[in-house]
Amino acid sequence: MPDSSQLAAPSVRTLAPYVPGKPIEELEREYGISDIIKLASNENPLGPGARARAAIAAASSEIGLYPDGGGFVLKQALARKYGWAIEGITLGNGSNDVLVMIAEAFLTPETEAVYSQYAFAVYPIAVQATGATARVAAAFPEQHPMALGHDLDAMAQLVNERTRVVFVANPNNPTGTWVESAPLKRFIAGLPATTLVVMDEAYIEYVDDPTFPDSSQWLNEFPNLIVTRTFSKAYGLAGLRVGYALASPAIAGMLNRVRQAFNVNSIALAAASAALDDSDHLQKSVALNLSGLKQLEEGVDQLGLRRYPSRGNFLLIDCARPAASVYESMLRQGVIVRPVGNYQLPSHLRITVGTPEQNRRMLDALRQAL
Repeated sequence: MPDSSQLAAPSVRTLAPYVPGKPIEELEREYGISDIIKLASNENPLGPGARARAAIAAASSEIGLYPDGGGFVLKQALARKYGWAIEGITLGNGSNDVLVMIAEAFLTPETEAVYSQYAFAVYPIAVQATGATARVAAAFPEQHPMALGHDLDAMAQLVNERTRVVFVANPNNPTGTWVESAPLKRFIAGLPATTLVVMDEAYIEYVDDPTFPDSSQWLNEFPNLIVTRTFSKAYGLAGLRVGYALASPAIAGMLNRVRQAFNVNSIALAAASAALDDSDHLQKSVALNLSGLKQLEEGVDQLGLRRYPSRGNFLLIDCARPAASVYESMLRQGVIVRPVGNYQLPSHLRITVGTPEQNRRMLDALRQAL
């Protein structure tokens, strides 16, 4: 029989698929254990707030109908929040969906995209699927104060007349690192008008620093800027998959041409709209994360392990040994974290911030595993 996989596009045949964090149900099946905690996928341990939960319940009565394909109510709420034209908003099935749309709309086999080493794993997948060429800038070295972070100068040196998209995650997943406002703005200003810069700000709500760059405020200044954000993290709606992009109406118009019809379901639309208005839950989530991140940092320091600076809801640590065995030992204790060997970090684990009790249990399991 012929190998039907050979019928796929060459760029797809060699593509390494995205590997998510291990689900709780899978660990239960494999090891027959219960009382499992998952700190692997950067989810909000509080889940959605009361307003979002009420909106979910109300919207469930209409799931026999197609959702609003244009997502008007949510777009209107986002337009009010950012003071941005509704025509410049694109909704996605999570911000991952929007990142893929950007690649589909603007990349071809004749173009290039630039991103940093250790940047979010969706960038290489989205770029390669289009047949475009990826240019990967070396990250800052281990001895740098922002070790493994984006080196904007190194990224700028890779930009040329074929560069159509530059991806910048701020804060970055899986490292937790970030770039400051002044150098970031200079970097964007220095890009050619023919190069789009995508600011992936999935974790920005967790940043409690008024000096941290909010690139949505620069949209009027840079017509080649796209800002992507999500409701999966601080808003606690990871299971509903809803994200969005802010850009010029011209760019959003192109994204909406490749956007799949009804790509955001009705329950997600209702929950996200309600979540935007629930500032109390967002503040509670941010406060829990700040205290939890400090708890993890202190615990990791006591274990004598290296950790990296983080502005997200997770912490990257170096186990100083192959992380696979540490990860496996923690699994057997009912604690799921995230090995990041797929990022060429074979001795590292990424740990999501949980509740105080979950954090304590994770640290105990990590100590046992070591």
